[in-house]
Amino acid sequence: MSNYRRSTTEGASYFFTVVTHQRRPLFDKENSISILREAHRREQQRRPFIIAAAVILPDHIHSLWTLPENDADYSSRWREIKKYVSKELGHSKNNRGESNVWQRRFWEHQIRDEQDWNMHMDYIHYNPVKHGYAAKPADWEWSSFSRWVARRVYTADWGSSEPIGLTGLTGLEFE
Repeated sequence: MSNYRRSTTEGASYFFTVVTHQRRPLFDKENSISILREAHRREQQRRPFIIAAAVILPDHIHSLWTLPENDADYSSRWREIKKYVSKELGHSKNNRGESNVWQRRFWEHQIRDEQDWNMHMDYIHYNPVKHGYAAKPADWEWSSFSRWVARRVYTADWGSSEPIGLTGLTGLEFE
């Protein structure tokens, strides 16, 4: 049994990495991405939270959530999202009854301050470029980047080269 303890600060913002089982590219088709988005919408209706930023890549997801005051339960939200996606994709289960859609756990990091927030926003939006899926973040359809360009937080050409502060950065992904 692991001694790992998750952060449980109510009303906090958290960065997440959620990975598919054996890094299979399950989110490389519009249909599976639509299912993932629907899972998020359903859970947000059931138990509200704000998705400030997100990117969907074929084999993993990064997102930045803010939970309501008096609420620190992101784990149950992820469990329900993962369960819905697994059911809708119709994948089989292993001998423990677990879906073969997702890695068992996910990575979470509680955002500490504005600098930490900004670094994780940049990491999320630059991720498709880092993995070779796009030349710049604006080219990747499955990201919140365009929302932040519309708000004038980023320019449309941001991320054409690796942003300062992300060079050589590791440890933000759960492998």
